[in-house]
Amino acid sequence: MQDRLLEYTYRLGDDALILGQRLSAWCGHAPNHEIDLGLSSLALDLVGQATDFLSLAARIEGKGQDADTLAFRRNPPDYHNCLLVEQPNGDFPQTLARQFLFSNWQLLMLEALTHSADRSLAHIADKSVREVAGHVEFCRDWMVRMGDSATVCHKRLVTSLDQMARFVDELFMMDEVDDELLARGIAVDKTSLRAEYDARINAVLHEASLAHPRPAEPVAGGRRGHHSEHLSHMLAEMTLPQRGAA
Repeated sequence: MQDRLLEYTYRLGDDALILGQRLSAWCGHAPNHEIDLGLSSLALDLVGQATDFLSLAARIEGKGQDADTLAFRRNPPDYHNCLLVEQPNGDFPQTLARQFLFSNWQLLMLEALTHSADRSLAHIADKSVREVAGHVEFCRDWMVRMGDSATVCHKRLVTSLDQMARFVDELFMMDEVDDELLARGIAVDKTSLRAEYDARINAVLHEASLAHPRPAEPVAGGRRGHHSEHLSHMLAEMTLPQRGAA
């Protein structure tokens, strides 16, 4: 059971770690000061969550490692984040589409995880819920601002939502790790979150006068360590200071 719990904790930590790293790349490069500050704040929140989850993973593993070691000294196949969070930033509409789709799922996931039988997971989830609620509000605000218009940003947002929607189904997929921990009252039944997720996504899309993303073949594999080339490139840059200090 410990191996399953370790894997589950890695997944939660790696989602936050990889997306936090993606967002941090916007610091000083965002379209305006407001967006720069907003994305930097989201990045800091996610890195903090990653630190909490990976610190817990290190304790579960019991090999004397810490969150930094787990964050910076693994090979790409050893990361278990979903594919959505590793997709490139692109322009701001692409970053916003990715964040909008992920944050709404993460909030539902963490809210459910506060009831976990594992007190450590429940504590981290409870600590993170308010932060992620702020991420959801940030995304809703910018979706409405950019969506309800006939501007280039509107068109780019539509295209970006279509691109990122391919990775959403993976967020709700269950496997033997989820199933065993769910039976013990530790994990979340992710399939039970889908209806509420779709309702929240559709409500914002309606408010922003945006069509629902076009159906596409789902893409998955990140939980198993099967990643896109984007992750390898990002990790090479992210881990360079640690490798240089080794």
